[in-house]
Amino acid sequence: MTTKRTYEDGCAAAHGLDLIGERWALLVVRELVLGPKRFTDLRAGLPGISPNVLTQRLEELERVSIVQRRKLPPPAATWVYELTDWGRELGPIIMDLGRWAARSPVLPMGHPIGTDSLVMSFRTMFDPRAAAGFKAEIALVFGEDRFVARVAGGRLEIDRGEARAPDALVETDSNTLAAVVYGGEKLADAQRSGKLRLEGDKSVVKRFATFFPLPAPAPSTAPLGLRA
Repeated sequence: MTTKRTYEDGCAAAHGLDLIGERWALLVVRELVLGPKRFTDLRAGLPGISPNVLTQRLEELERVSIVQRRKLPPPAATWVYELTDWGRELGPIIMDLGRWAARSPVLPMGHPIGTDSLVMSFRTMFDPRAAAGFKAEIALVFGEDRFVARVAGGRLEIDRGEARAPDALVETDSNTLAAVVYGGEKLADAQRSGKLRLEGDKSVVKRFATFFPLPAPAPSTAPLGLRA
């Protein structure tokens, strides 16, 4: 890929940054890891991006074979964007980047988080040891977005879809669930506030929320006057 911002460096890592190093590019990819999306869905998942910039990033990612566009069959008959087979190989890379960045000594907490970002964080931070001996299926409902989380044998599978007979159902928004899982908010408090509705076995959800511990932050070596 040749752009005005190319590094013109023979290193493959530099070429990788030529491909996905532009602002928003990797986050566009993140929004497609869990499946195809319409342009409007991508805008909803990336509220800070302008339509023009999103269009530009999608065109750039299509040009280098990371993203492709296709039309859904009737009755939907709408255009969606999806990762190519090669583009999907970025999924584990994004997870590794998230796992590394979670140790940042200046990691901001409390910022809004999108549904796909939260689900990706669950895949990234899942601790098999915390889930030892646990087996359950949980339906996660975020408005029109529905996911099924299955935990068994120390493994987590979480994908879009409807749960047939879940042990529990959680209906909430991504920021509320993030506050429960990562921010220390009590499940009962989220229920009382009306921000979270729970059906089924509450103990299953309480245990599930403990499976995603954040790693200890790396030591800060910045001079005192420069620390965030």
